[in-house]
Amino acid sequence: MPAVLVFKPVAAHLPDPRHAWLVLAMSSTLAGNLTVLGWVANPIVVEGARREAEISFWEYAKVGIPVTVVTLALGVVRL
Repeated sequence: MPAVLVFKPVAAHLPDPRHAWLVLAMSSTLAGNLTVLGWVANPIVVEGARREAEISFWEYAKVGIPVTVVTLALGVVRL
C-alpha cells in the first residue's frame, strides 16, 4: 500500500513505533474494506467478477460500511 511506504520513515520516529505501525496497518486495511475505490485492486476484482455478478459501488458499500465500522470499533478497543 502506498500510504505504508510514505509513512514508514515517520512511524519509526514516533514515541511508540509499534502502536503507530498497528494503526497504520489497520487504517490501510480499512480503506480497502469501506468502498470499492478504497484500494487499487478492488475495481480490478469487481471488473473481473462482472461475468458472474454485477457489483455496484453501493452494493459493495452495503457490506463494506458495516464491516469497516465493526473492524474500526474492534481496532479502537484493541489498540
